[in-house]
Amino acid sequence: MKKVIFIKNIFFIGVFLCFIGACSTVPITNRSSLQLVPNSELMTMSMKQYDQVLETEKLSDNQEYIDTVRRVGIRIASAAESFLKENGLGNEVANYKWEFNVIDDDKTANAWAMPGGKIAVYTGILTYTQNDTGLAVVMGHEVAHALANHSNERMSQALLVNIGGAALSAALGSSSEEKATLAMLAFGVGTSVGILLPYSRLHESEADRIGMVLMAKAGYDPTEALYFWERMKASNKSGNLAFLSTHPGDDKRINDIQQHLPEAMQYYKP
Repeated sequence: MKKVIFIKNIFFIGVFLCFIGACSTVPITNRSSLQLVPNSELMTMSMKQYDQVLETEKLSDNQEYIDTVRRVGIRIASAAESFLKENGLGNEVANYKWEFNVIDDDKTANAWAMPGGKIAVYTGILTYTQNDTGLAVVMGHEVAHALANHSNERMSQALLVNIGGAALSAALGSSSEEKATLAMLAFGVGTSVGILLPYSRLHESEADRIGMVLMAKAGYDPTEALYFWERMKASNKSGNLAFLSTHPGDDKRINDIQQHLPEAMQYYKP
């Protein structure tokens, strides 16, 4: 009973904070999102964590992979910035310092994004992307996480659950170890670097939808999202693909993509 009351209290605190201005609107989906953490603070934590990841992991020296990931990533990022400017959100462009790196790990079919556009792609996922358009599905999804500020929302939710929203400044000013743990939770990188902690299904589905719009604006056919996820589904018989383990079920994801495809196609100009 106490747990139920606590959850209800957290819900009402979140609703109250939305009313007093702690909520932002997610681009494209127009969903209200709880954003308690200042972007400047989030960016500082993001850059620090991203640098630590790059120091720990082996970066690919395959120039073709690197060029491809950065070429596609820059096009998707440019589309994201264009969308913000076209919708009166040009002031938010300054929050993004895009960076794309390739981690040399053929056994890991994965990719992830940190706040502000710090993105890493594992070489293992390139088997499934197959070409620039397939990679645009993945990059669109990851850039969408950054654009929607999902990390801020997740960190805000964690703060509410752990401290009831009563000591935000104290939490952000805590020890570097505690702050790092909170950052890893919010950014989706587990204690073993490269192992993702799951975003909510809401965030993942939202990133799929936004990502298709971004890839369409960048000149990539969003229909490829269906083919990419069909390939991933066919290869995931053992259920151990990291990029799928934290995401919605294959069939539901593909159905959702089919539902949102007409929206994305409106932005597609080959």
